[in-house]
Amino acid sequence: MELYTSDSSDTDSREQKTIDFGRMNLDLVTLEDHLSSPHKALAKSSGDIETLLLNHNRLVGLPRMLQQFVNIKILDLSSNAITQLPDAICQLPLVTLIVKNNLLTNASLPKSLLSKVSGSSHGTSTLKELNLSGNQLTHFPEQVTELRQLKYLYLGANKISSISKDIWKMQSLHVLSLGGNLINEVPEAVGSLSQLQALVLCDNLIEHLPTSIARLKNLKSLLLHKNRLKHLPKDIVALKNLTELSLRDNPLVVRFVQDMALKPPTLLELAGRIVRASGQQPGPADVPRTLVEYLNSANCCVNPNCKGVFFDNRVEHIKFVDFCGKYRVPLLQYLCSSKCIEPERPARATTTSSNANANASASSGFMMRKVLLG
Repeated sequence: MELYTSDSSDTDSREQKTIDFGRMNLDLVTLEDHLSSPHKALAKSSGDIETLLLNHNRLVGLPRMLQQFVNIKILDLSSNAITQLPDAICQLPLVTLIVKNNLLTNASLPKSLLSKVSGSSHGTSTLKELNLSGNQLTHFPEQVTELRQLKYLYLGANKISSISKDIWKMQSLHVLSLGGNLINEVPEAVGSLSQLQALVLCDNLIEHLPTSIARLKNLKSLLLHKNRLKHLPKDIVALKNLTELSLRDNPLVVRFVQDMALKPPTLLELAGRIVRASGQQPGPADVPRTLVEYLNSANCCVNPNCKGVFFDNRVEHIKFVDFCGKYRVPLLQYLCSSKCIEPERPARATTTSSNANANASASSGFMMRKVLLG
């Protein structure tokens, strides 16, 4: 056991004390003895302790004396055998709680992670970092969405199958780590996390990304490797601050239109296209309301040289585009017709620019390989 104090005026003028019981092979009984022994001089100083490290032991629960650490900020319980987090832990003024690599299930978490305030029906929380990675969670713990001040949330290496649609409530999130789960769908609500800088979704079962991803203007790192992605939404090019993109081990392939079964448009589709192309805007007085709603559901062809629309029948086309000036990634386009597919424009080679084009091609190829293969 180590007890040391850091009061460096260079980095933090506030006195900070830490107790390190990490890697001591302690069980819960032995830890209780250490905390209560007078010769350890811990009972007297527990009110001053801000960091308590209990990682890599044999704990199956939390010590009862934990409540005496009334000013604790950081609690590390990682790599134990903890099966239950008591409600009492929410009453501590924690800023960082690390409980990774334990035996926690959804049922063993407190129903609320907010501390109860006397005389108020609303709870509060000081938590800014929560790490529940490497446990046995089977679904996204809904109670974490109450933590409005949380900046760092780590839920990787569990068995989570979906992301809460209430994730949008966590407006302070900077890092959301969900790698190594069983997630097959990312909700549109993720795009509402305006402060998010890192999104880790690697090693899951994701086949599609929502277009709302493009709203994450502060996103710097997007890890998507080891999924089932065949394409990316075209709006992803709006992520101008992205500096890290990982797509390796995904079936990102070019799917040619002639390889896909093209279903001919229905008569309703053809009639709707003609009406929209003519510029007419019939109302409920002209046609049934269901047809008005159908006409209003038209989608514009993304080909800038085409003014056509489509409804239910569309052509899917994969186009490789430059991304952030560094990558070429496959993006999905929806077109009204196979005639709207624009051929790739070959680089114009001249005597003076052939070397430059060759270097650019080599660089582009390298970055493409880096993104797709790692």
